[in-house]
Amino acid sequence: MPLQLRYFYGGEADQFNFYRIPKALFTDRRFGKLSMEAKVLYGLLLDRMCLSTENGWFDGQGRVYIFFTLEDAMAMLGYGKDKLVRMFKELDVIGLIERKKQGLGRPTIIYVKNFVLPPEPAGPPTPDREPQNPDPEKTSGKPKSGPPDSQTSEKPKSGLRQDRSPDFAKSDTNDTERNDTECSDTDLSIYPQPLSLPDRSQGQPCPDRMDWMDGFKEQVKFNIEYDRLLRERPCDAEIIDGYVELITDACCGSKATVRICRDDIPVAMVRKRFLMLTYEHIKYVLSCLNNTTTRVANVRAYTLTTLYNAPLTMEQFYTMQAGYDMACGK
Repeated sequence: MPLQLRYFYGGEADQFNFYRIPKALFTDRRFGKLSMEAKVLYGLLLDRMCLSTENGWFDGQGRVYIFFTLEDAMAMLGYGKDKLVRMFKELDVIGLIERKKQGLGRPTIIYVKNFVLPPEPAGPPTPDREPQNPDPEKTSGKPKSGPPDSQTSEKPKSGLRQDRSPDFAKSDTNDTERNDTECSDTDLSIYPQPLSLPDRSQGQPCPDRMDWMDGFKEQVKFNIEYDRLLRERPCDAEIIDGYVELITDACCGSKATVRICRDDIPVAMVRKRFLMLTYEHIKYVLSCLNNTTTRVANVRAYTLTTLYNAPLTMEQFYTMQAGYDMACGK
């Protein structure tokens, strides 16, 4: 039984977000061997670029990269692992993506390549050829002898079968002023407004919030060299995990500001500061909090403030500590 869905009225379709698959993947013959499933997967990877661009996930050469695991693809497309491995390989072989494995359980970095190809060089002109078997009716004006096709073949070769519904006949073309759908101005999910950043001042919910949080968490772990921290400080594993969860919760919440050190700071500024955290900053925060002797009433707020200020205070702290040690003859 079909779903009971309502009709579109007026311009209602323009209010929704869509995944965009480039038209070139269907029109350029150089992408002709790419399977339909791989083209859809490429559209999902393009959509994930919004998250990376907004977060400033660039490598040393300024190239944007994304995190999109097999589990993400399985959840969104519903295919099995083996099929998705082949689909990723298709995109990799043809050059639409480039994957860089990090090892040690870290997610693979994926570079989504630009699908725009240079035009193919024009080949030598081909001479017009006459049809090999011209129709005698057209060349001589005399009707072709013998019974018509409809009497010699069980299947009609022209016209509409008597028992076929007119709905299946060849339909007329859409005679509109704009047949080029490439220029359709729809609210696509890639460009006008990223899914990860709704207008929080208007109280709008964040679509795909779990994807946003998972991606942000992986980026934080990558920046702080999470696996290295766990290897070197296994006793602090729960504390480090708490830092990652605290940062993710602060940056991916539904509020437009974050309360830090009694100030309401815009979430975009907080996110930018936390993405500056590195392996050394986490070690510094662990050292500071472990050496704290005063009673802390609000541990969450105190830890969040320390993490937020770490990129600004670490160098000053170590400089002052070095001066103090020299003065004491240590």
